[in-house]
Amino acid sequence: MSRVKKLVLISLSLSSALSAFASESHGVAASAETLFHVGPLPVTNSMVTSWIVALVLIIAIRLAIKTPKLVPTRGQAIVENVVQGVLDLITPIVGKKMAKPTFPLLAALFTFILIQNWSGLVPGVGTIFVADHETGGWKEFIRPGNADLNGTAALAAVSMICWLYFILRYAGPKLVLKDIFGNKADKREVPAVIYYPLFLVFLAVGLIEIVSICFRPISLSFRLFGNVFGGENLLHSMSAITPWLLPVPFYFLELLIGFVQALVFTLLVSVYIGLICNHGDEHHEGESGHGESHEAAH
Repeated sequence: MSRVKKLVLISLSLSSALSAFASESHGVAASAETLFHVGPLPVTNSMVTSWIVALVLIIAIRLAIKTPKLVPTRGQAIVENVVQGVLDLITPIVGKKMAKPTFPLLAALFTFILIQNWSGLVPGVGTIFVADHETGGWKEFIRPGNADLNGTAALAAVSMICWLYFILRYAGPKLVLKDIFGNKADKREVPAVIYYPLFLVFLAVGLIEIVSICFRPISLSFRLFGNVFGGENLLHSMSAITPWLLPVPFYFLELLIGFVQALVFTLLVSVYIGLICNHGDEHHEGESGHGESHEAAH
């Protein structure tokens, strides 16, 4: 029994040591680290990765399309399928009227976030270190951009600024205020005794909606950051324990999670826009259908 106990203790100590080694030496740092300064502005390793991803996307799309042809090449067909897929995905959500104006934003969000999420799976990202002269230790040279809360917060901020522009530009301030604070009850079906006090109820609901809108960028940024940051730490820990076989299933898992998180972020921004701007399509379709039936009757 004493030998068994010793073996158990040794195995437990080894496992705890491996876990500590994986979390302390091979985990992703909690925040992005500054590589150098451009004047007073710090340039972090996450920013470098974001610039590289943006540059790779621009070059890859330009090389894939080159000169657009009537009979598309393989690269042009891939880009066109991605474009058409995103357009078909967002059109029912934002509405036909808003599909083309919002497409550049939503397509850019999806592709950029997707490649950023997958960038952590590229060999060298998170594993190339440079000397930190301030602390005397080492710091990552390239770090996944979405594993930095500043990066995901910037994406959320840009998305919400564009959301505000779209709803004010295409819906108008009057419709926005009516959609948030207006009485949603039908005056023809609800008695006046109930209808007019409902204004106070919907005013209170509108105030809650304003609080919800203020928290949207926080939820967008933390959801994306948490999933990518957690996945990166998981891959680092698994690679530290067994560098060849154990991380393989987690690579496929991170491929799926990276795609899902890019899709969720894009769909949520689409829903936020469609909640206010996608009322008119049904109304106009109803009017056009009524007009066609009226003409057919004559």
